[in-house]
Amino acid sequence: MTRESKPRRVLIIVENLPCPFDRRVWQEATTLAAAGYWVSIICPKGKGYEKSFEEIEGIEIFRHSLPVEAAGALGYALEYSWALAAEFLLSLRVLFRRGFDVIHACNPPDTIFILGGFYKLFGKKFLFDHHDINPELYEAKFNRRDIFYRMMIAFERWTFRTANVSIATNESYRRIAIERGGMDPSKVFVVRSGPDLRRLKVLPPVEALKCGKRYLVGYVGVMGRQEGIDLLLFAARHIVVDLNRKDIHFGLVGGGTELAAMCDLACSMGIADYVTFTGRVPDKDLLEMLNTADVCVNPDVANAMNDKSTMNKIMEYMALGKPIVQFDLTEGRVSAQEASLYAIKNDYVDLASKLVDLIDDEPTRRRMGDFGRQRVAAELSWDHEIPRLLSAYDKLFAKD
Repeated sequence: MTRESKPRRVLIIVENLPCPFDRRVWQEATTLAAAGYWVSIICPKGKGYEKSFEEIEGIEIFRHSLPVEAAGALGYALEYSWALAAEFLLSLRVLFRRGFDVIHACNPPDTIFILGGFYKLFGKKFLFDHHDINPELYEAKFNRRDIFYRMMIAFERWTFRTANVSIATNESYRRIAIERGGMDPSKVFVVRSGPDLRRLKVLPPVEALKCGKRYLVGYVGVMGRQEGIDLLLFAARHIVVDLNRKDIHFGLVGGGTELAAMCDLACSMGIADYVTFTGRVPDKDLLEMLNTADVCVNPDVANAMNDKSTMNKIMEYMALGKPIVQFDLTEGRVSAQEASLYAIKNDYVDLASKLVDLIDDEPTRRRMGDFGRQRVAAELSWDHEIPRLLSAYDKLFAKD
């Protein structure tokens, strides 16, 4: 890619997770930096990422606090309003410190277009990094289509209209950008959240994580309402109590607004001794759990949001050579193919049955795990996404 004498400067704004904890954003940032861009990031603070300013690998990270961890519609409105104000103030700091030519906005939420639109008045460009389909996400969380849902539709439409270029995590999201967002197809690029095989290393199992059981079912992800952790716990109870399988343990890695409620649910079901909740942990602990797992699970609820979304955990499981059980969702099948078994949508009994079947079939586990690992290496790892990201930026800076 041709470089001008003055480096192109990128300001990435992400509200959902701190950096470098947000793996997709950090991979994008380091890729752009390696290609010669000057990269700055604005993101929230989080556990282990409390510094207001930090420079890592030449990337300047500016972090702001959040008043609450939102759990309801009004809570999200407060969080998003606070974050938008903090992002604007920090963007001014970046502007006068290093400057930027483009705002790279990572949703959720779909409100960062307000900053993008403001700075476009001064000749800056706006790239939308479409992580989540927010109208469907709102409906999945609150099971209603009210005034806030209609606001999500409007925010999404204004975001796409503001964007010079958009990048989507899969083909389903690309179609939304074109059909619902009205974007020119030539300005929408698919950049998947491919796993980094340098980080996701296959390591020996840590038998202590099985808590005296023979087998371990592993999960990594957010503990939220639409992630189906309750369905996984119902499946675990069916396995342990109804099927009398006392030889299977469940290791669940991740934090979120529903973590405490899910711990309470496991206790009320009488399966607390068969489930480990780690909360959010460092990569080392996450990798130990997943490498020890005999089978990995994705209990994401079958809904419009999850059906069209590519889940990072699926490809992380595959990168580590783990066979998967999940509900039958469109993009889940696109990613995993033969690396997964597919349970009837939202049927925890069928989820439990397929977990037990796979646990009891070691040759099939090995075959599925090998297929997944090879598929990631050949097609889905981050190395395959780098040219697509850089192509999106070439389009962004091309002369109109």
